[in-house]
Amino acid sequence: MNKRYAIVLLALAVGIAMMFVGRDRKRFFTCEGVVWTTDYHITYEASRDLNDSIQLIFSDLDMSVSPYNKASLISALNAGTMNRVDGYLKRLLDASAVIHRESGGAFDPTVMPLVNAWGFGYKSGSMPTRAQIDSILTFVGMDKVALQGDTLVKSDPRVMLDFSSIAKGMACDEIGRMLARNGASNWLVEIGGEVMASGVNKRGTAWVVSVDMPDNDGNNGHESALAITMDSAAVATSGNYRKWREEGGNRISHIIDPKTGDSRVGTLLSVTVIAPDCMSADAWATACMVMGDSTVKAVMGKRQDLGVMTISADTTSGNLIVWSNATFAGHIQQPIAP
Repeated sequence: MNKRYAIVLLALAVGIAMMFVGRDRKRFFTCEGVVWTTDYHITYEASRDLNDSIQLIFSDLDMSVSPYNKASLISALNAGTMNRVDGYLKRLLDASAVIHRESGGAFDPTVMPLVNAWGFGYKSGSMPTRAQIDSILTFVGMDKVALQGDTLVKSDPRVMLDFSSIAKGMACDEIGRMLARNGASNWLVEIGGEVMASGVNKRGTAWVVSVDMPDNDGNNGHESALAITMDSAAVATSGNYRKWREEGGNRISHIIDPKTGDSRVGTLLSVTVIAPDCMSADAWATACMVMGDSTVKAVMGKRQDLGVMTISADTTSGNLIVWSNATFAGHIQQPIAP
């Protein structure tokens, strides 16, 4: 082999190698938009744009678990025209059963008819009477549904499912898993305030998530109460200070107690939960809002798998009261604002 031919081969080999190196080189991408009437923001480090895969997950979940999509599988289940569930719904039902049991019934996806009755669902409603609430309660409860293989069995055809308080968390988890399958180790997925994070951000430091201060005046502001660091963990916040209305001088909240059927309005303004997965964080944040101040502290005070922080109103002084368990305190980056 002459020297010139060897040089040409070497140059060709280097060129091919550089082509593959360039293909595998990672950079940070962002994906933002609106899904299920809420904003989402996704940042991830990958060798290629994965936006199409993100949109596919949104589409698949919408066709499966969205009760606001009349063509979805859950809409057919609620209408009684279908009794077969898919993998998404099976996982949601299994997770809901566990959290329902551990929360003493505070989390219950069969609450949909009550949500509609109070005017916070996909059907019109306003201010149900006690008699109407009691009537609806006869077909609300996790004991009214059962899975037999892939078949959903209802004890009453009027039973309806609503996974709105856990589905956004599932979407965060699904997108995170997709990113990991495609070689991403550094990413943050946020959908309507539910967040799942892994690795580090673009600066090479831990992801930092801000927790909003409750705005009890209804101005829907975004003043930060504190910041928490995240890595391979999820965080979700639920509150009664954004989605509410007044009727007859009374505040009506979208937090509905599945055991009493009442709109849950109390001193507890918001609950933030840190969990290993976003589906659990999302569901537990709602469950804690239903449970109320004293029960949350009693049930969640010693849990090491879940970090919990509550912000409540002091009706005497007008100040805010912040409580957290030890697991949550370990994630706090900065103290609560004065």
